Amino acid sequence: MARERNKSNKSRVQKRKFVYAKKCRFCRMNVEEVDYKDLANIQKLVASQGKMLSRKRTGNCAKHQRSTKRAIKRARFMALLPYAD
Repeated sequence: MARERNKSNKSRVQKRKFVYAKKCRFCRMNVEEVDYKDLANIQKLVASQGKMLSRKRTGNCAKHQRSTKRAIKRARFMALLPYAD
């Protein structure tokens, strides 16, 4: 019974969380295809080890994630980005 008295109303009251509608960063900027020369945007999508980040981590849609993959591979080939370790 001591436990029941110690419970506060906080457990009964649930806070509502406002969830933002996620939209791909490239869809918001109306980008058709990600450019391999745009290193400012590409570096945000690559981890410190040089690995590509997943769609779940970046928030990209499927179309732009494929475009990002191509851009990262091209930037690596042109020696603008390092290969993954």
